[in-house]
Amino acid sequence: MITFADNYTFNLLFTYFFMKLGEKITKLKKQKKLSQVALAETTGISRDAISKYERGDSVPSVDYAKRIADALGVSLDYLVSDSDIEDVLDNDTVNRIKEIQILPDSEKDKIYSIIDALIRDYKTKKAYA
Repeated sequence: MITFADNYTFNLLFTYFFMKLGEKITKLKKQKKLSQVALAETTGISRDAISKYERGDSVPSVDYAKRIADALGVSLDYLVSDSDIEDVLDNDTVNRIKEIQILPDSEKDKIYSIIDALIRDYKTKKAYA
């Protein structure tokens, strides 16, 4: 049986989720310099629905959330997570990683060596800047 306290907590979490999702859509939309109309056209979702998602008045279906994530260049996982930290890989990175995964180990080792060297050089430049 759900008590008032449990129901209240559920409602708070649910509202928090909507707010986070809407804030992320708005933030990512601005970063991509997309209007609601442009996002609506790209996703095939109505502008009114996009507006409701941004305000937290409604939540998209999984299909619609996936379309929005794809249009904004992020994973569905990042879009619906409650994390403010953009530690989730963007779609370009994920696609590159998938391509690397199918390469033979000898080719992967070459790519990893190059990536390691670039990261090391970047960190060194940053440390002495």
